[in-house]
Amino acid sequence: MFNPSRDQARQFIINAWHKRRQATPATPLETLAADLIDLHPEYHALLEADDALTNEWTPEHGETNPFLHLSLHLAIEEQLAINQPTGITALFNQLLACHGDRHEALHVVLDCLGETLWRAQRDAQPLDSNAYLDCLRRAAG
Repeated sequence: MFNPSRDQARQFIINAWHKRRQATPATPLETLAADLIDLHPEYHALLEADDALTNEWTPEHGETNPFLHLSLHLAIEEQLAINQPTGITALFNQLLACHGDRHEALHVVLDCLGETLWRAQRDAQPLDSNAYLDCLRRAAG
């Protein structure tokens, strides 16, 4: 199982963005990451900064960690590609129909995934797929 360190995950995203900017060959996963970065122009300068690997972004300071945000996007794309947890693709399609914008619908999923991950960490429990899907059902309501 692939379990990158924080720095490895960050370096992957930085490298994917660098390859996009330099128009050099990339793996399919790097291409997907760069496509997601393209959707977030507010992160472009952050990913190009010298301190990108070491900078900290904390909610206490009203900041969104761009690496966490983009990593959640990548996780969601993988979940949608394999419909795991089962039913996520249909729920995403409902959200897409409601919002009419793929990126906006992805952010709804991202909010549910983030909440579910937070609860799992807080409670020292595995991720609750049913709670995740319930959150998506309520959002698609």
